[in-house]
Amino acid sequence: ISTLRVVISINIIISASTHSSSVKGKERSLTLPAEAKSSLFVLVDTKAVLLCPPDNSTAFLVIWTISPRDQPPCTRAHRRDNNETSERNCTDERISWESRPDQNPALQIDPVAITHDGCYRCEVAAADGLFGHTYYLRVLVPPKVTLFRGSDGTIVCRAAAGKPSAQIFWTPEGDCHTEEEPLGNGTVTVESKCRWEGRQVSNVSCSVSHVTGNKNLNFTLNQGVITLEFPASDLLIILYVKFSLFLVILVTVGFIYFKKANDCRISL
Repeated sequence: ISTLRVVISINIIISASTHSSSVKGKERSLTLPAEAKSSLFVLVDTKAVLLCPPDNSTAFLVIWTISPRDQPPCTRAHRRDNNETSERNCTDERISWESRPDQNPALQIDPVAITHDGCYRCEVAAADGLFGHTYYLRVLVPPKVTLFRGSDGTIVCRAAAGKPSAQIFWTPEGDCHTEEEPLGNGTVTVESKCRWEGRQVSNVSCSVSHVTGNKNLNFTLNQGVITLEFPASDLLIILYVKFSLFLVILVTVGFIYFKKANDCRISL
């Protein structure tokens, strides 16, 4: 049993002595309901409100234990009997009571940051028992998605600094290589490079799947890339046609020039 639970239990016993009642000569006993647990996913830079159930008129003590990942825990408490609020080791100003704790013991985080990942536990001591709810808070960060041509000629789809990591899909499928790079703050950059050699592809699409939403980007391959993707036989045909057109134009221009020069001599 944690120190906080011991303190709360003592307060329950003391308070129960003033709130207890007798039924057929037997004192009403305190019960400890099963604690509720839930996962809470919150988008970064938004406001999160964590409720502290239940709405019990006999509650006289509320304690929040805030344990962000890789940080020391912080404790916020409120006693209704003397309207006293206290805190210990709480330095993050973004975490506070949503309103007056004597009216609403909910906790708020505004705005939510990546560092707020962690465990948030609410304990309520009331005349009829000890109630608790633990939230496992997970902060979601949408990735920044870009689609561009890399220095090596590949088409690159990048989902930068997302949490959790994103998934990348290509249409049409190509010769692709995908890598993930953890950034140290819980976010991950995913980068996929693709080629479509040997195929007549003019447009490609990159689809990024993420829990915060999906994105699709299109890329039009330029003429140079398309030409490089033709087979060698097709390249020879294209070169032959271009050379033939050049000869036809050259002969036509030459014929017109010499004809005009000959007409000038006759008129003289």
